[in-house]
Amino acid sequence: MKGKRTDMGDAQCGIARSLQAVGDWWSLLIVREAFKGRRRFSEFQKSLGLAKNILSARLRKLVEEGIFTVEPDPDSALSHLYLLTPKGRQLSVVLVALWQWGEENCFAEGELNYAVVDSLNRQPLPKLQLAARDGRILDPEEFRIEARGALTPGIADPRDR
Repeated sequence: MKGKRTDMGDAQCGIARSLQAVGDWWSLLIVREAFKGRRRFSEFQKSLGLAKNILSARLRKLVEEGIFTVEPDPDSALSHLYLLTPKGRQLSVVLVALWQWGEENCFAEGELNYAVVDSLNRQPLPKLQLAARDGRILDPEEFRIEARGALTPGIADPRDR
């Protein structure tokens, strides 16, 4: 039996709030298709093979969350275009991070036939990495989540010494 999702809209966690907005896997695939140039309902439906009622609900949610905006389709009075907003375009980093994680952890050697590449030179993107303000590449053990007022910006935490 499917349980009702917990509302994370008031959570004090950037991950929880992000998942509230785009956590459904179909939603991220719709955003992926928008980055590929899809803009019409029919294009999303054809590329994803998603039932129309589910696609409609996900697109409505993405519009409500400010990920997409809806504009009239100049080629058809009966349809409209779904365009990524600046907020939606920021999801490119999330999608590339997911792609790179999946590429490394979900495929056997030589199984994946695609790569995320720079459009200008068609070279694979470098692996995304977390970097400190001073440029150091951080391992997962080298960052944490703290209350915003806990540290003075630019002052090292004495616990790190």
